[in-house]
Amino acid sequence: MKFKKEIEELNKRLKDLNNKELDEKQHQKGKLTAKERIGLLLDSDSFIELDAFVETRFNQLGLDKKRIPGDAVITGFGTINNRQVYIYSQDFSKIGGSLGEMHAKKIVKVINLARKTGSPVIGIIDSGGARIQEGISSLDGYAAIFRAMIKCSGLIPQISVIVGPSAGGACYAPGLSDFIFMVNGISQMYITGPQVIKKVTGETISFEDLGGASVHASKSGCAHFIYENEKDCFSAVKKLLSYLPSNNLENPPVERSLLAEIFEKEESLKLTEIVPEKEEKGYDMKQVIKEVFDKGTFFEIQENFAMNVLVGFAKLEGNVIGIIANQTKHMAGTLDVDSSDKIARFVRFADAFNIPLINLVDTPGYLPGTAQETKGIIRHGAKVLYAFSEASVPKISLILRKAYGGAYIALCSRKLGYDKVIAWPSAQIAVMGPKQAVKIIFKRDLAKSKNPEKLEKEKIEELKKVFLNPYQAAKLGQIDMIINPKDTRIVLIKCLKSLLNKRESRIPKKHGNIPL
Repeated sequence: MKFKKEIEELNKRLKDLNNKELDEKQHQKGKLTAKERIGLLLDSDSFIELDAFVETRFNQLGLDKKRIPGDAVITGFGTINNRQVYIYSQDFSKIGGSLGEMHAKKIVKVINLARKTGSPVIGIIDSGGARIQEGISSLDGYAAIFRAMIKCSGLIPQISVIVGPSAGGACYAPGLSDFIFMVNGISQMYITGPQVIKKVTGETISFEDLGGASVHASKSGCAHFIYENEKDCFSAVKKLLSYLPSNNLENPPVERSLLAEIFEKEESLKLTEIVPEKEEKGYDMKQVIKEVFDKGTFFEIQENFAMNVLVGFAKLEGNVIGIIANQTKHMAGTLDVDSSDKIARFVRFADAFNIPLINLVDTPGYLPGTAQETKGIIRHGAKVLYAFSEASVPKISLILRKAYGGAYIALCSRKLGYDKVIAWPSAQIAVMGPKQAVKIIFKRDLAKSKNPEKLEKEKIEELKKVFLNPYQAAKLGQIDMIINPKDTRIVLIKCLKSLLNKRESRIPKKHGNIPL
C-alpha cells in the first residue's frame, strides 16, 4: 500500500485527539464531551472537522507542557435535517476550554465561513474564559470573535448553547448571539465571579444564584431557552432551526402537515369561550394561539421572562410566522421595560430573516408607576415603536379586546406601518380605559353631582357605546375589518397569503439609531 507510513502517522495523530480519561472526567461532572455534543446536534456522519491539529504557539508559564492538538475547541461543519450549519464546541476537559490565540482563530474561521456560505453558526460554550498565559493575545482573540459575530448579525442565525461556564468577557459571545440556550445545573454565565464580588462588595453568592440558567431565564432575560438536560437542549436547538431560514436571502421553510386539513378546522367556536366578555378578567393567550395557528407549532421564546408578553414562532397553514401577544394572565398584559425589550428584539430578528409578524392584542397600555418611569420606560417603550416601524416584513395586528394609549400605537396603528389591522367586535380602542377617561373628562360634573357613582357608571357606558367600539375606528379607516372570532384562523390565513410577496423599499442610509 502506498503512503503506508504517512497513513499510519495520520491514524495515530487522529487517535491521539481522543483521551478517554479526560472524557470520563467530563462525564463525572454530569456533562457530555465536546464531540458527544456535536454528535447529538448534527445528522449522523455529517460532521467534517477543521483545524484538528492546530496548537498554541506560546511556551511561557508552562504552556509548552500543556500544548494539545485542536487547542481545546472542535470546529467544523455538518448538517441538521440536511441543512448545512457551521459549529464550534469548546472542550473543558482540555486546558479548561480556555480561549487562546489559535483557539479564537479557529472559531473566527468557522464564523466567517458560515457568513460566506449563508449557513447558521452554532457555538457550544464550555470554557473557563481567557487563557491567562497568552495574555493580550487571548483578549484580542475575543475581540476578533465579537467582530466576526457582529458582521454576521442579520445575515445568518447565530445560536449559543451554554453547557458549562462562560465567564468574564467570554459572556459577550452569547450576548451577541440571536438565541441563547442553557441547561439547569451546569450552565453559568457571569461577568465577575462570586470571589471577585465577595472581595469588592462583601456579598456572598453562589455560582448558580449569580449566573445560573434559571437566573438568566427569568430575571436577566439573557437566556432564551432553559432545559433540564443536554439532550433536550440540543433537540430544542434543532427545533428552533426548523423555523428559520439559513440566511437573510432565504424565506423561512414552508411545511404543511398531511393531516393538517383533517385536524385543523378553519372555524373555531372555542375562541369566544376562552376570551371573557368582562374586560377585567384575564385569560391564557396561549389557548387562543392553540386554536388559531397550526396545531402544536407554537415555539415560545423567553417563556419565563417578562411573562406579560408572549413571543415565539408558529405556523399558519405551514408558513412560519412570528407571534407577539399580550398575556393577560400576567400584569393584565401591560407593557413594561422588560416586555418592551423582549418584543423589540424578537421583532428585529424576525424582520432580518423574512418572518412575517402577527400581533394578538389585548392590553390596557404601558404599566404606570414611578418604578417604570425611573427604569426608563420611555426609552424602552420607544424600542417597540422603532422595531415595528422599521420592520418591512408582512405585519398583521388582531385586536381581541383592549388596545389603549401608547400600546395601541405600538401594536396596532396603521400609521406605524401595519399592513392589516383586524378587530373582533369586542375590541376597544381608546387613549385610555373608560373609567380613567370619565374621571378626567367629567371631573367637574362628578364633583358637583349628588350621586357621583351613578353618574360615573352612566358616563362609562356612554363612552363605551360612542368611542370604545371598533366601528368608530373602522369609520376612520384605522381598522381593515371587524370579524367574527370563529373566523379568525381563515381570515389570518388569507391576509398572510395576500402579503407574502410584499416588498418595501428603504431610504438609503448607513443605519438608524434605535433608542438603546
